[in-house]
Amino acid sequence: MPAIQANPILRLIPREEHNVSRKDISPNALRVLYRLRDAGFGAFLVGGAVRDLLVGGHPKDFDVATDATPEQVKQLFRNCRLIGRRFRLAHVVFGREIIEVATFRANADDGSGDRETHEGGRVLRDNVFGSVEDDAVRRDFTANALYYAIEDFSVRDYVGGFEDVRDRLMRLIGDPETRYREDPVRMLRAVRLAAKLDFQIESATAEPIPRLAHLLSEAAPARLFEECLKMFLTGHAVASFEGLERHGLLAALFPETAAALASNRSGALRRMLVAGLSGTDARVERDEPVSPAFLFAVLLWPAYCRSLAQLQHGGMHVTEAERRAADRVTVHQLNTVALPRRFSLPMQEIWLLQSRFSLRQRKRVFRLLSHPRFRAAFDFLSVRLAASNEHADDVEFWREAQQQPGDVLAAQLDGHSAHDESGEAPRRRRRRRRSGSAAAGE
Repeated sequence: MPAIQANPILRLIPREEHNVSRKDISPNALRVLYRLRDAGFGAFLVGGAVRDLLVGGHPKDFDVATDATPEQVKQLFRNCRLIGRRFRLAHVVFGREIIEVATFRANADDGSGDRETHEGGRVLRDNVFGSVEDDAVRRDFTANALYYAIEDFSVRDYVGGFEDVRDRLMRLIGDPETRYREDPVRMLRAVRLAAKLDFQIESATAEPIPRLAHLLSEAAPARLFEECLKMFLTGHAVASFEGLERHGLLAALFPETAAALASNRSGALRRMLVAGLSGTDARVERDEPVSPAFLFAVLLWPAYCRSLAQLQHGGMHVTEAERRAADRVTVHQLNTVALPRRFSLPMQEIWLLQSRFSLRQRKRVFRLLSHPRFRAAFDFLSVRLAASNEHADDVEFWREAQQQPGDVLAAQLDGHSAHDESGEAPRRRRRRRRSGSAAAGE
């Protein structure tokens, strides 16, 4: 178990010394807090919502911590359901909004609680209840261990989190190595939260991460997929990627991508990847939809390019090599991150359509324009310009093709090529191979 502060010291920050206001808190969260208080229980807004409000953010989720047990919470709210085995929680449902209510948890188990740990230190189940002081010292980061009280509108701090938020630091509570061994995904959370909040990871918190990165292999692939969505689809993808690189986590999460980037001496593949993530951040900023399929097409493209180059170097025909490389990269990545088929199959289609953008035969042009994955594949082709201008003519042609009426485009294509309508495929342009990226031209 982590090193615990034997006597956590309460610092009470009064309303006039902080900027958390009830007007910025979900009315449903306030409803839960007041009903728990009126029933005689202690209850606080806790964690990320308090942290985000302190830095001027707008939380999407509001969590409550209380001394009421999950069963007692359920008795108070007809719209409540109990979930979880590892951490038993109460979800109070208000339409599309869920207020998560957790009972104060403790680290010490006198035998009356429900805790199970792996021999390596990883916590498998943790339902040992305690006091608010116990709850504070067992949370992961000091910035997440702040409690907002509706009785006097104060913020209560037991572990120095208020100062760390002010100084923009992510600091683990307890011994960092022990806490990471308890739950290796905390390493990803440190990187993700630092990227989201523009915080620095405190030096003692950062030091063990490269040494313990391999522990991510013990985490459930489905959980790592969800963590990837939080890192890369919430508006801070570039900063998260750079954090993974900086702290030695990229190779643990995306091993084949990391190997491809390391072998690509020109840096073209990394430029393309960062450009794709930057575009994703821009879409989130504009409140436009973002697709996990497109995201993973970007993240795994370096691995695909490297695998394709290896297969072609071994003499495999380009069409077969493309399909084989796409399957190989997908299957290997599933060992780490559980990418569902509803995303992996469109991801592969985006890759496999790339080689068709160089074709100009009329039937093929119209067939590609009508492909359900055309727009995503074209956007992906446009992102590849960050690595090389080799595809600039293709991007320009297909951009114009989308804007022209069908008959005008058909006439233009008929005038451009004397190729017959037999359906015979035109000869593909020969492209120079470059290190690590035969498919990308990068």
